[in-house]
Amino acid sequence: MDLTVEQRSFLSRLTYYIWWQSAEESLARPERLIAQIMDIGDWDDERNLEITLGAELLRDVLTHAEPGWFRPKSWSFWNYRLKVVLFDAEPPEMPYRSLSA
Repeated sequence: MDLTVEQRSFLSRLTYYIWWQSAEESLARPERLIAQIMDIGDWDDERNLEITLGAELLRDVLTHAEPGWFRPKSWSFWNYRLKVVLFDAEPPEMPYRSLSA
């Protein structure tokens, strides 16, 4: 994922959203960090994320999300917020893991 210096700097201030790994590890996979902020971030961080990164990049993170990156509430919110689906349509199915034997 190509990010500008400003976008990378912004994300570096929010690496605490992935508390279980180092900041360097979080910045190595910015799409995971972005998804985590989208999922559990506070309103100010989410708005600044949208302003700094832009809706197109957030849509890309949402449409390429891996299973477990979003909870149902935030999945629905962002699909409507980013106009992935229209207000009267159902959001797409969340990514899931297949546990076949």
